[in-house]
Amino acid sequence: MLKPLIHASAIALIAIGMDVNAETVIPANGQSQEQVKKDTAECQTSAKTAYDQALAAANQAAAASTTSTESSGGGRARGAAAGATAGAVAAQSRCNRDEVCDNVNSDVQKEYRQENAKDAAVAGAVVGGAKQRQSRRQQGKEQEQQAQQQSASATTSAETASKQAYSACMAPRGYTISP
Repeated sequence: MLKPLIHASAIALIAIGMDVNAETVIPANGQSQEQVKKDTAECQTSAKTAYDQALAAANQAAAASTTSTESSGGGRARGAAAGATAGAVAAQSRCNRDEVCDNVNSDVQKEYRQENAKDAAVAGAVVGGAKQRQSRRQQGKEQEQQAQQQSASATTSAETASKQAYSACMAPRGYTISP
């Protein structure tokens, strides 16, 4: 009567002392408390190794799959070019429509178009830079979310590998593992 109680107490103490998988280890072959501790420690080491390897592999795969999506520079230059073109076209349109340029020579008309193009180029550069910064911020947020998801997935995968390694180590030694 006393022996099963001691055996159950030993099992309970071992289960409380285990922190790897929070599982109960039940000796099936009457192993001593010392043997259970020894086997548990060895299998926990094996499980830790499996965890580390699985986590490293998952992180390496995540790093390999992360493609660099950095946008090329030139947002301000593209905006300035578009603005200059739009400014010159708008100035020419005003010359034609409003008859502003009818009584002036071609040099004055050219200067008028150039001044409008310069003003529009400055505005275009500002808009182009703002769009580029916004795009980079959005890409940064998306990459951060992707990294968080991959990290969570890697951790789950590593935990699964650890539990499998622990169970695979303990079972042939004559233990039953219950969650």
